[in-house]
Amino acid sequence: MDRFKVYRLREADRKVVAGFEEATIDELDAGDVVVRVAYSSVNYKDALAATGAGRIVRRFPCIGGIDLSGTVVASSDARFKQGDAVIATSYDIGVAHDGGYAEYARMPADWLVPMPKGMSLREAMALGTAGFTAGLAVVRMEHEGLRPGKGPVIVSGATGGVGTIAIDILAGMGHHVVALTGKENETEYLRSIGAREVMLRSSLDLAKIKPLDKATWAGAVDNLGGDVLAWMASTMQIGAPIASVGLAASMSLNTTVAPFILRGVSLLGVDSANCEMPVRQKVWARLAGDMQPKHLAGATRTVPFEQLPTVFEDFIEARVKGRIVIDMAA
Repeated sequence: MDRFKVYRLREADRKVVAGFEEATIDELDAGDVVVRVAYSSVNYKDALAATGAGRIVRRFPCIGGIDLSGTVVASSDARFKQGDAVIATSYDIGVAHDGGYAEYARMPADWLVPMPKGMSLREAMALGTAGFTAGLAVVRMEHEGLRPGKGPVIVSGATGGVGTIAIDILAGMGHHVVALTGKENETEYLRSIGAREVMLRSSLDLAKIKPLDKATWAGAVDNLGGDVLAWMASTMQIGAPIASVGLAASMSLNTTVAPFILRGVSLLGVDSANCEMPVRQKVWARLAGDMQPKHLAGATRTVPFEQLPTVFEDFIEARVKGRIVIDMAA
């Protein structure tokens, strides 16, 4: 097969050096299935990896991109045949195994999800890891009893990829969603994707978090960690679940056990990278069905592969809202 374009991350003088190169299939990491990549996406994790702002990549050199969707061109595994549409996210993709920022990818068959009915290759990457994480958070909260009509559900980091899709999913399922954001100028955007209310982080007094405050939220999706998560815990209703999906503000959590033992609040860790395949397939099927976001197209921007490096800094500087899809053929 001819040489093709990849975006590879290397290390020089303990710094990440990323750029376009050419490769062949034989140069890619081992795998049972070769995929012609149609789309990838950009997540905060991708930006941290490509810029070196976070120690994300565990092996250099490595082709970046933790997400991809595409079509099988060759397979030695009976589960996949030429022409099958597939999704690959999570595991070691883009951090210790060559990822989706390439015109072709070679993946272990165990890492591939067959494209669910009703979802296109582009829609799969408009969701990507962010959408899968949001969907997994909702599924986990449902397991702990979250249902429409129980009360408002709050989503922090609301303009990011996970926050945007979580709001869209929850609103579409009939929940009263409150978007918590630090970006006052994005109020109309947040309402347009389904938020019934928008709360500014500046309105919170995070210096004085009570062990138990007014019981308000029937559910919560937290992308931030730190004091915001501690405040959320203190304001949950009896038996309400919190899905912890990110640490954009802090890895720390300074709180008390009061919400958990006096109100029965559940703190649910959402790990999209190591989720077992049966659950992974179930979540993707629901993202194509009853959890399908209604405003995804309007919250997604498509960028040609050749312009990929121009978007990373926007993520680092928190200038991105919604999702960015990379069109590998553009």
